Amino acid sequence: AARAIGFTLAAELRACGVDLSFTPVLDLDYGVSSVIGDRAFHRDPQAVVQLAGALIDGLHAAGMACCGKHFPGHGHVAADSHLAIPVDDRNLAAMADDLLPYRKLKLDAVMPAHVIFPQVDSRPAGFSPVWIDRLRHEFGHAGVIFSDDLSMEGASVAGGVVQRAEAALEAGCDMVLVCNRPDSADELLQGLLYEMPATAKARLVQMRGRTHDESLAQLHERHDFL
Repeated sequence: AARAIGFTLAAELRACGVDLSFTPVLDLDYGVSSVIGDRAFHRDPQAVVQLAGALIDGLHAAGMACCGKHFPGHGHVAADSHLAIPVDDRNLAAMADDLLPYRKLKLDAVMPAHVIFPQVDSRPAGFSPVWIDRLRHEFGHAGVIFSDDLSMEGASVAGGVVQRAEAALEAGCDMVLVCNRPDSADELLQGLLYEMPATAKARLVQMRGRTHDESLAQLHERHDFL
């Protein structure tokens, strides 16, 4: 069922001209988060790996890349990072379950959380070179890293929208997102001085290429997948 949902999601979005969805949510359902809730697949990390893996298979079969979120995990804190600055006081050992999906799944892209883990770094994960370096080297993620929405309250610790973008890019994000404040997007485009590194361009080109290897006509013929 998860595989069929992934295929349907990707095929219907591609039919509308959308070639990337920021899915799947890999956060665990601890029953405390005010924003993750039933967006999570499960509390058991092995179940998350199986279900998210099947959804990703469906996305890929329909020619769409995946983006796992919110690294290293948003499910253990009650606060909603859209409205507050969540802090998770656990150490790395206590976060082993949350990290398992990122160790097991092959992800085309990852989105870090606007959550602070003070036992690892004082900055939110999406602004933290400590976390992003760990994602690249310990977890072996070679794909794209997107920031979470910079218009969220959880990003406010970095300053204004230009400072937020600078912090995310300096930490190692390849692209930054401004999703709910068109005025902030305009401010960012006018104020950000940034030249994308060749490595980031290569990752984006590779990810985008994966979404165009089947035509929509071919997708419509693949009804047997469902």
